[in-house]
Amino acid sequence: MEDSIFTDNTKGFNPANDGPRANEMIKVREVRLILSNGENIGVVPTREAIYKAQQEGLDLVEISPNSVPPVCKILDFGKYKYELQKRKNETKKKQKVVEIKEIKLTPMIDIHDFNVKLKAAQRFLTEGNKVKFTLKFRGREMSYQDQGVSVLTRMQEQLADIAKTELEPKLEGKMMSMRLAPIGAKP
Repeated sequence: MEDSIFTDNTKGFNPANDGPRANEMIKVREVRLILSNGENIGVVPTREAIYKAQQEGLDLVEISPNSVPPVCKILDFGKYKYELQKRKNETKKKQKVVEIKEIKLTPMIDIHDFNVKLKAAQRFLTEGNKVKFTLKFRGREMSYQDQGVSVLTRMQEQLADIAKTELEPKLEGKMMSMRLAPIGAKP
């Protein structure tokens, strides 16, 4: 029996990148062994644990590499990797990515154009996205900032039943912006 391949040094190994180590990839002297039926055997030499796994026709898989000694379990490695991937995909599926959709307006917007922008905002909000309204002032329109505020507040009032105001209308240079979030969404 040659023990030169075993080291207690686990530096440089990142289980997140390589996945869990199995069988001969486990380079420590001793492991805490859990059998395939869930029985905890305790601390045993790694070679003995690998031998027990081979007798059952399964693999020795490192479950908790950061504990001292590492926790290893006898199980089917392919099935274990499949279950890990399946769990990872499930958590990814449950995540909802909230986008911020932007709608551009002008202070002199016509009623029909306003209604088209309103319908687009309603669609975005019902899909669960946030909506940022940007109102751009050009030239002499800067002297009619109150008209820009009235356009944004009218939009805010029309969408009050499905959206809450996240950012009030605010002037930044020649742009006035406001952000709405769907009701029930977290800020």
